Amino acid sequence: MNKTKILIIEDDAEISRLTAMYLHVEGFDSHIIAKGNEAIDGIKYYQPDLVILDLMLPGMSGMEICQLAREFYQGPILVLTACDDDVSEVTLLKLGADDFLTKPLKPHVLVARIEAILRRTKHSKYSEDKHHHSKISINKNSNTVTFEHSVLNLTGAEYDLLVLLEKNIGQPVSRNACCQGLRGIDYDFNDRSIDMRISGLRKKLNDDQMPYQIITTVRNKGYMLING
Repeated sequence: MNKTKILIIEDDAEISRLTAMYLHVEGFDSHIIAKGNEAIDGIKYYQPDLVILDLMLPGMSGMEICQLAREFYQGPILVLTACDDDVSEVTLLKLGADDFLTKPLKPHVLVARIEAILRRTKHSKYSEDKHHHSKISINKNSNTVTFEHSVLNLTGAEYDLLVLLEKNIGQPVSRNACCQGLRGIDYDFNDRSIDMRISGLRKKLNDDQMPYQIITTVRNKGYMLING
């Protein structure tokens, strides 16, 4: 069985050495890169299952690396920060990070966090492979949606709402869950604004006449993307 490959991008030699040692003991295969300007090529060459990325690096910052890596790398990125004040959680998530830890690292916490991220990633990939709408194709690299071979002109909120509905395809998603899922974009979301965005989505999907064939309303439960 192949070991899970983890790429450590960290310029502090002692931290990277100890991190690699922890991971080796836990059965992971690791590789270390110490310079920021070598990180992108390293990710492409090593093709890791997970990246541990320090924010403060010589040559290129961790934030820049995270942004550039997300243009081609789909695996999880765990960011390391010197303190909570370095950058906000929201900023990190928007840049493409999956999680973050503050230094000094606690070995058992690091390993537990890595295992949790990998579990989520594997579950997400399994879900995406098994459940998708036959007429809708969502490209998460470019944040675009194709419906019946035509690219839709969606707002950011409409795109994220459709992604949420497809993630739960065949199951109703409550208005509250929709609001919570979109909070990172706009803090004034409420039931009415969700209804308006669903209406907008239906029009762009040519599904604005009852009975709805793509996004249906489930009484007292919310909205559901029909598994079609």
